Amino acid sequence: MSENNRLRDVFDAIADPTRRRLIRLLAEAEEVPLHDLTARFEIGRTAVSKHLTILKEAGLVLDRKVGRETRYRLNATPLKEVQDWVGYYSDFWKKNMLRLNQLLEEEET
Repeated sequence: MSENNRLRDVFDAIADPTRRRLIRLLAEAEEVPLHDLTARFEIGRTAVSKHLTILKEAGLVLDRKVGRETRYRLNATPLKEVQDWVGYYSDFWKKNMLRLNQLLEEEET
């Protein structure tokens, strides 16, 4: 699925803390079977699967079948959209704080 054909918005997908935790777990491993992911949560396999589906629809997770097992891995590329958005506001605040600093310094003199 290309980034332009994503079924779900990346921001929507990362809005949930469980999904953010899944992303973190997948980032720490090359590939993780569903049962290993499920063992890390106090929610059931079905709930974990639903969260993974949302991440998959956003292009953040890729899966593959190995026998009867499904293994998941992170595709971090769509997170660049989040990074770019946050980066814009980070620059915005840096510039505004610099301007505020300059104004405060001018008032002191």
